[in-house]
Amino acid sequence: MVCPYVLVKLGMSKLTPQQQHAETFLRPSQGPQRVQIGKGTTFLPGKKDPSVAHLIDHVLEHGYVILPNIFTEAQVSAAKKELARLEALESSGPASQGGRNRFEGFETKRIYALVDKSRVYDCFAIHDTVMKLNDYFLQPNFLMTSFHTVNIGPGSKAQEIHTDDGLIALPRPRPLMGIGTMVSFDDFTAENGATSLIPGSHLWDDDRRPTREEMIPAVMPAGSMAYFLNTLWHSGGANTSQKPRRSITIQYCQPWLRTFENFTISMGWEDLDQVPKRLMQLMGFSTHDFMGYVDGKSPRAGVEMRKKRLIEWALKEKEKERQSKL
Repeated sequence: MVCPYVLVKLGMSKLTPQQQHAETFLRPSQGPQRVQIGKGTTFLPGKKDPSVAHLIDHVLEHGYVILPNIFTEAQVSAAKKELARLEALESSGPASQGGRNRFEGFETKRIYALVDKSRVYDCFAIHDTVMKLNDYFLQPNFLMTSFHTVNIGPGSKAQEIHTDDGLIALPRPRPLMGIGTMVSFDDFTAENGATSLIPGSHLWDDDRRPTREEMIPAVMPAGSMAYFLNTLWHSGGANTSQKPRRSITIQYCQPWLRTFENFTISMGWEDLDQVPKRLMQLMGFSTHDFMGYVDGKSPRAGVEMRKKRLIEWALKEKEKERQSKL
């Protein structure tokens, strides 16, 4: 069944025989398959895996889908234990003890550069169902743009209502730039600050403005995920309970966008061999067509070149120091 919210197929007119045989390189994104959802979002559909077709249809209609219990109790337990360890360390970053502004949330703890600090969370970024959904909504070689924990403490106020593509100044309907996800380490409830969403707001044009009354909490058990288009209006909820609401957010973006987090710098090069290959690709140690190469090679090869030069430099400096003491 075709989703009724895919209203318009966009693209070029048919090519003439002369154009078809011209020495022109036509990229897939320039072809006739781009579709428009409502008045808010356009995108280039990718492969629709039958195992997630029903989830895709739900996202097309509502802008989001809840994936209940997709992570095991063991994975969630390990994540919470590791979160407690990291939050006790001063080295865990500037927002690990509380946000620095209203958007981060003054009573909300966030640990950035997570891939450099722990391997416990790797599994949450590369779940097979999420990769299949992304394969449909994003272009090949999509990237991870943000990957950090979100611990909303008691007394936290509701976050500002926003879309995750708000930094991109393009009018609606605009191309889909990315996907947002929120993984629950605690049960998400209306009282403890569950992420709040406005169903169908990915269909809106620029004249429609969100209100708090239109929002619904993404109520779900620990180990679940809320998956949503980044044209969907949403926010972190207020935590009126007496316990923290622990979670992790993983966001993905088109392969040609600048990412929120610069993983190729925040990640320690000495530990790259410990990172799953799929996650390393998502972090940007990969290329997309002609984008991202280092001296004509892959970013991963570029790291090895740079490490070699750093070692050579360190040896020269050590020799200079030795010579100066003679």
